[in-house]
Amino acid sequence: MTTMEILQAAQAARPALLRAGTEKKNAALLAMADALWARRDRILAANASDMDAARGHISEVMLDRLALTEERVAAMAEGVRQVAALPDPVGRTLRTVERPNGITIEKRSVPMGVVAIIYESRPNVTSDAAALALKSGNVCVLRGGKEAFQSANAIVAALRAGLERAGLPREAVSLLQDVSRQSANDLMRAVGLVDLLIPRGGAGLIRSCVENALVPCIQTGTGICHVYVDRDADPEMALNIIDNAKTSRPSVCNAEEVCLVHRDIAESFLPMLQKRLVSDRAAAGLHPVELRLDRRAAAIISGTPAGEADFDTEFLDYILAVGVVDGAEAAAAHIAAHSTGHSDCIVTASRSTAESFIALVDSAAVYWNVSTRFTDGGEFGLGCEMGISTQKLHARGPMGLEELCSYQYVITGSGQIR
Repeated sequence: MTTMEILQAAQAARPALLRAGTEKKNAALLAMADALWARRDRILAANASDMDAARGHISEVMLDRLALTEERVAAMAEGVRQVAALPDPVGRTLRTVERPNGITIEKRSVPMGVVAIIYESRPNVTSDAAALALKSGNVCVLRGGKEAFQSANAIVAALRAGLERAGLPREAVSLLQDVSRQSANDLMRAVGLVDLLIPRGGAGLIRSCVENALVPCIQTGTGICHVYVDRDADPEMALNIIDNAKTSRPSVCNAEEVCLVHRDIAESFLPMLQKRLVSDRAAAGLHPVELRLDRRAAAIISGTPAGEADFDTEFLDYILAVGVVDGAEAAAAHIAAHSTGHSDCIVTASRSTAESFIALVDSAAVYWNVSTRFTDGGEFGLGCEMGISTQKLHARGPMGLEELCSYQYVITGSGQIR
């Protein structure tokens, strides 16, 4: 089917989801989860083909984003089950007003309609997006990247089997078969067919959608995430947080890209940081982190001199930009100049310093003594996520069920006229 035919079929599936109650949607989600696990061999075989085609063309950390294992398929299925267990956001009364003339005005949550998602090489996004869309009463149209195309096809086939088993139209979840730039442009311009567009990917994709989309678009963010180590920080806690935020999975958007250190502790802390991320990792046979140092940091430890763009780059790799700042306010000012508004952290024992930093840092998630890796729908109790919004209108931070709903006013009376 062409992109336009898929979108038209998606629109035609909307009434069935609007009529489906919570019980039917949950039954469909559980059937989708079961189908994912039952078809794991097909999904893993498709993923192996994607991996073979991608080797030599993308980095090792990006291959990790693409790779599926039985454990990751099980986690995908469990994420769908967790969404089924969440409260249904559709039809909730958000506010009720009784007017003096007897009119009752209710503000109720309603689905967006057809939600389109453009994403790149993470196959789990396929099931996460489909589950959230279905539970919130939305039809889901997916446009994945070419690197994960066979994986996404196998996942969508499983999800559709679950939908049909539960008596819902398979068109409630669709995958575009065209992975060229044209299909992305088609989604951006599908006025009347797409009610909400969510891009998940690199800076180029996000910028293209924001600049060119004619349909409503939510800006999900690249993650230039910072950890600021204050002079009152516990050094061991700071090292643990930085190590986790940088190395646990460097290819994801909530990984740390910049470390800022207070000048009063820089001479003692930076050698510890270098030992933990570079020499200790190399000795353990792990990939060492390349430290890209500003002038003040380079005067204390060895590393790569930071280039002009290094504090404005989402590396998605074992690379960390490191700078020395004069205090929490200077750190907040640096973040304001370089952050993408995703996730930023302060490590300190001082509550007053932390509260000042939190007030100054205008990001979707601000952490105090916690790794930035927790910016995630599952970790926030949302089951899974549609993306991390770095804008401020409608949705901000991890997008779950509530962020996939709009609202309408329902006015009830007894013949009142104005």
